[in-house]
Amino acid sequence: MAAALLGAVPLGLTGSPIKTRHGSPQLLQCAAPKRTPRSRPHVAASNAGADFAVTNFQVETPDASDEVLECPTLRHLLRPRPSPFVVNNNFGGGFVSDEDRVALSAIKFASGESAGAKCISSDDGGSDRWLEASMEQLCVPLPPWGLRAGARETIWFNPAEVHAAIVTCGGLCPGLNDVVQGLVSKLTDYGVPEGHILGIRYGFRGFYDRKAKPIVLTKKTVEGIQLEGGTMLGTSRGGADMKQIVKQIDLWGIDMVFVVGGNGGNAGAAAIQEELEKNNIICSVVGVPKSIDNDILLIDKTFGFDTAVEEAQRALLAAKVEASSAYRGIGLVKLMGRQSGFIAMQASMASGVVDICLIPEVPFKLAGENGMLAYLEKVLTEKGHAVVCVAEGAGQDILGAEDDRKCDASGNPILKDVGPWLKSEIKKYFKDADVKYIDPSYLIRSIPTISGDRIYCKVLAHNAVHAAFAGYTGVTMGLVNTHYCYLPIRTVIQAPRRVDPRGKTWNRLRVSIGQPNFV
Repeated sequence: MAAALLGAVPLGLTGSPIKTRHGSPQLLQCAAPKRTPRSRPHVAASNAGADFAVTNFQVETPDASDEVLECPTLRHLLRPRPSPFVVNNNFGGGFVSDEDRVALSAIKFASGESAGAKCISSDDGGSDRWLEASMEQLCVPLPPWGLRAGARETIWFNPAEVHAAIVTCGGLCPGLNDVVQGLVSKLTDYGVPEGHILGIRYGFRGFYDRKAKPIVLTKKTVEGIQLEGGTMLGTSRGGADMKQIVKQIDLWGIDMVFVVGGNGGNAGAAAIQEELEKNNIICSVVGVPKSIDNDILLIDKTFGFDTAVEEAQRALLAAKVEASSAYRGIGLVKLMGRQSGFIAMQASMASGVVDICLIPEVPFKLAGENGMLAYLEKVLTEKGHAVVCVAEGAGQDILGAEDDRKCDASGNPILKDVGPWLKSEIKKYFKDADVKYIDPSYLIRSIPTISGDRIYCKVLAHNAVHAAFAGYTGVTMGLVNTHYCYLPIRTVIQAPRRVDPRGKTWNRLRVSIGQPNFV
């Protein structure tokens, strides 16, 4: 009930409450408890015989005129029909309405001085407005609402006639097999016949590479794959011929394509959707956001991230043991994070053993009174040992990698290896230090998921299938302010999501370990 009441006060990016249907902004007030007796809430008559009582609190819903981040659909080309889950009311859980909304901005900042807020000028050049600093990365302003994900009572494809394809793209990440299994399971539950679900081998190239023919996926073939790391379908980066992919989709009669990938994979999904539309081919393209770096815009977290943080701590704890067991020992651990330092930041916070954390979003310098090496010397003097965690994309400005401007097949910047370089610089500065360097990247990427990620993967997969049957295309989904939401792919691939140096999470880490700014 508390969550429902809070949802009655939606907040827009302008920093102002959205007006209720009565026209005036409302705010849930926190007041000191009174000692006078409280009257019991009235129980609605329709629920009087239930095992639980529902009070008659009035919850305001958004007006129909409230702006929502619209998602592309194929509904104008399809025929509606009842969902096969209507007979049991979606297993007793009910359905999501197209009018359900998820707030894209969860905080109303009092001013630009509030922690995590960013002050920017309004479009009309008038008064300032405040939003989360991390949202600066978006190229366009967002409406206050997004579409809630979930099963719809009305669907737009006939399950008995559907042919679907599933493809995994980009680097490995814990949870790929979980998502594949979840997609196959939910497609089968909808009534897609056995033999109608194809697994595309080795990324997008599997659509047209004769050496990587698709395989048929059934509940039996995917049984137990969630217990293994990697992807049973194989994966690859970039280099896809979109015209050839669309040609094969049309040739095979594919109605739904599910792309499990990161920013590059989702960009590929968006390109496929646009090429399909250009050629008047009816096929729903739905992305499932995969990024071990947790760098997809707007989404609270991507699948596999929690597993990566959990496993990364093992390397940090090993570095702690090595460092504390040596005279002036220094444990140096390099973790994943090309442009976003979420894994390094969260693993450092969770482990409680890190003295210095270096991420791509926060520039640092090595030398000088305020440099990292001087602070490391201070830590060694006080503790006798130290642990340093560095994200792979940190320090690229010092290494000169930004001048090269080269990218890999997925469009990711090609980095210079910060780990060995930093180890060398530390050894030059500390002649008597014992430096132990650990790079666990591939060990982390290849493991099965922990339970939280396993559940998350299943829900994402199910929502992806719901999106396709609801007629949406060119969408991806994930948790947005703790609720599952559909988002246009083109919106979330504008830029990688990055750690906000002014945000609360980075500040919490600095406070907990006492790390200064190395500038």
